[in-house]
Order: sequence, then C-alpha cells, then structure tokens
Amino acid sequence: MKTKIIKYISFILITTAILSSCNDLDLAPTNRFTDANYWTSTEKAAAVLNMAYGQMFNSNYFFANERLTDNLYEGRGNTNEKIITSGQADAALGRFAGEWADCYSGIKTCHILLENIDLVPNMDPAVKERMKAEARFIRASLFFRLTNHYGDVPLFDYNISRQEANTIERSPKAEVLEFVRNELNSIVTLLPKKGEYSDKDKGRITQGAAMMLLARTYLYENSWSEVASITQRIINGEFGNYELFPSYEGLFLPENELNDEVILDLGYALNLRTWMEMYDGIPISVGGRINAFAPTQELVDDYIMRNGKAIHEDGSGYNENDPYVNRDPRFGATIVYHGYQWVDGSGKVSTIYIRPGSSAEAGASNLDEYSGPGQNSTATGYYIRKYFDPQAPEGMNAGLNLILMRYADVLLMYAEAKNELGEMNESVWNQTIRPIRVRAGFTDAGALNYPGNDNMREIIRRERRSELAIEGLRLFDIRRWGTIETVMNGTPHGAKFAANNTQYIELEQRRFNPERDYLFAIPQSQRDINENLTQNPGY
Repeated sequence: MKTKIIKYISFILITTAILSSCNDLDLAPTNRFTDANYWTSTEKAAAVLNMAYGQMFNSNYFFANERLTDNLYEGRGNTNEKIITSGQADAALGRFAGEWADCYSGIKTCHILLENIDLVPNMDPAVKERMKAEARFIRASLFFRLTNHYGDVPLFDYNISRQEANTIERSPKAEVLEFVRNELNSIVTLLPKKGEYSDKDKGRITQGAAMMLLARTYLYENSWSEVASITQRIINGEFGNYELFPSYEGLFLPENELNDEVILDLGYALNLRTWMEMYDGIPISVGGRINAFAPTQELVDDYIMRNGKAIHEDGSGYNENDPYVNRDPRFGATIVYHGYQWVDGSGKVSTIYIRPGSSAEAGASNLDEYSGPGQNSTATGYYIRKYFDPQAPEGMNAGLNLILMRYADVLLMYAEAKNELGEMNESVWNQTIRPIRVRAGFTDAGALNYPGNDNMREIIRRERRSELAIEGLRLFDIRRWGTIETVMNGTPHGAKFAANNTQYIELEQRRFNPERDYLFAIPQSQRDINENLTQNPGY
C-alpha cells in the first residue's frame, strides 16, 4: 500500500493542473490519458489506477459523515455538516456539490483506464484483468456512494462526452444498485483473495472487499436474506481468511496496519500522504489545535457496563456521579473524558482535566477545561482518542490508514440479518457478538453469554454503535433504521458540566425533515448546466 501511495502522489502532482471542466460528469483527466501515446507501459496504467484509488474516498468525508450523526457535535464554525444538521441546507451547499464532483471525477478516471489499458503493449494479461477489476470496484463503490446520498443519479459505464454530460438524466436508484451489484458479482473471481497479493501490493482491493461492498448494498436496503447469505460466505472463508485482531485499541495503531481484520482501508504514509482531521479532535494539552468536533453524551451513554447491562438497566451498577467506571472497554479506546489517562507516542502519561473548575487540579493553565460553547476547548466535555496516531508529528499530519471495511462489521451485519430474519440464537451469538466482546476485553458472563431476550434488536444496534464509533458508518445505519428522524431532531447533550456540574450541557438544536433530509440535494451548479437533472423533494 505504501508503494502504491508514493506513485499516486507523484502522479497527482503532475496532473493536478488539468483537472477542470464545466460539468462534473465530464471532469478531467482529459486528452493526456486518452492519447494512445500515454499508454506505453504497465507503470503508466498503474499510475492512473492509483489515482482512482486516491479518488475512491478520503479522510475529510470519513470524519464529516460521522459529524452528520448523533455521535459527534461540531462546536466551532458554520461548516457544511453543521448547516445540514441544523436543517438549513440548500442546493447550493458546498458539501452537496463537492461530493458529487469528487465521485464523478473518480468515475471518469476509472473509465479512462478501462477504455485505454488494452493499448499497453506486452502487458501481463493476468495483471491487466486484475487492474480492470480494481477499477470496476472503485467505479461501483462511487456509484453506490452517489445513490446513497442523492438517490437517482446519472448512470453510465463509459467515458461520456461533454455534450452527453450536459444532457444526461438521472437513473432510478434501483438501476444504479443493479449495476453496482452486477459489477461486483462479475469481478469477484478476477480479484485476488486476501493474502494473494505480494507485499508491495498489500492493501489493494480483494475478493473480500468486493463481497463486503455487495453485502452493504443489501444492508442499506434492509434485504436481510441477501445480507445473511453473503456475510456467511465471508465468515466461512470463501474469499480469504479474516479474523478479529486481538486488541481493539491496537487495531487502530500504525504498527498494526493491514492486519487480518482489515478488509479494505485508505492508505496513508507519514510525510508522503497524510491526513490531519484529528488535529481538531484530540485534547489541546496533548497536541490538538482547537476542538472543532467532539463526542456527544448520547454516544457516551450507549456504551454498556462491563456486566453487559445498559447504564439505565436495573442491576447495571452505573453511578451518574462516577459515570466512567466499569464501562465497555471500547469506551476508553474511543473517547477522552475527565480524568482520562492519555498516553502519547513516547509512552508519557498525561491526565486530561475537563470538568469546569479543574484548572487548580491540573496544577497549571488548563487548555482542555470545558468553558462553554464556541470556545477553543471541547463543546461537549469530551475529546476523541480513536484514530489518534502516536507517530504523527506536531500538527497531527498522520500517516495512519483509515479502515473502510473490517471483519467485525461482517460479524455484526450477519448477526443483525439473522435477528431480523427471526433466526438469532445462541449459536449465532457465539459466532458474532460474543467474540467481538471478548476481543474488546469483556470478561463478565453477563456480557458474554447469549441474553435470549426481546431486546436483541436494541442490543445489536448498540453493539454496532460502540464497536464502529468514529468510523464513518453511523450515518448509513441511522438512515436505514429510520432512527435518524428522532436522533437528529432535538437537542444533543454534553457531559454533566453545566450549572456548576449539576446538569448536562445542552447544545444547539438539530433538525431533520423526513420529507427531505434522507437525501442530499442535486447540486444547483449542475442543474444550471443540465436542465434534465431534476431536484430531490424539498430543496
């Protein structure tokens, strides 16, 4: 993956100047890559494919999607995501235009490769077919992303002309999903299984990634039989052998990248290709710049106790005045709270003081102390730990890979599908939720044994939230469950730091219109160019 990134970076620097066009469906690369003189070597073809890898997704969207949910709250500025969650977005919003443009730019790159790679002389046929399959996966993933956000979108499988781009109509979502699924089923056997790539190519798209994306196309439509069937095949090792990494906290550390749980990730390399969103999420005292987004009390409250009970269940042992004791071990690997023991890359331990009035306790000026809305410190009373890269230099230009797909999610999808089909039992539990909790660090029988009660849907949904928090997936879960209408309507909360530490912080109200906000607006800039692009309801 690292080798691939270096090539991709150098290629991007060469080509950035020509990436412009009036219509986002006809974005460059243009003549440079359609000219037969370019396609003279496998290395040049690989450079175009690596560019497509870089366009498949990025760190900005990874964290921005989480900020569109009840997991995180933005305390500073008037960002695109804050405008969306406040119910004030219109069709001119930058996020709507940017995501549309980025997806179609990546699709364009895939089409350029697919239509020109056969020009490369003396290319290894097996390598060529694999590269085509990788490009088709990236194209399918981009169309899937588009239809999830915008519903009906223009669908085409070739490099369309400027005239076509300016007149094309939106295809129904069902057709887009059918295309995506057909592509994934067609390419799966053309891709290597996990472990079949050489070391220099580790991190590329595999059969497992294709099947997991296929499972997600059904998960997001609540098509449970298909979800159960596909995920069971992955669990059975048909597409490579995956397993849970032994340490939940270690799963997100740079020394453990590309471990046996990772199915697909975004590759980064320190000082070459980096991301820095965590600069505004970690405590200021340990290297953060400001706090722009922070975990909500609602997320904190969903972490169960070590005995397996939700905090408000009888017998949980939860103490509202000492709320962080005996909680789900994943809580401390994800969220920083008052009194947290922060360990940096050198092994130095710092106590993080957040509660108002804790400056004296800190023994110095306290940059992390909650001081109200709109300040440099946290707006919620919490900071983020998950995805902190201890190897990152000052400024948090991290080289840590961001995981897009991992095996724990496969187990959670399978558990949810079996439950929705009325087929959840102790055997399924012991194959899915139990090993996830064992890996997390639970030891109490109450947390590990099959509960066999009527709250299984709630248990599984809470498990997904705790296991996958800050991984960019919550938005798609609350959309498909329909709970977004509730959890994104009303006042989110922070820690019990208001009114002299006697009340929970009340944050700015969020609004979700179910008649409009399940979909993004079709960008107005594109509708100004192409009158055939209709608009989604309510915009």
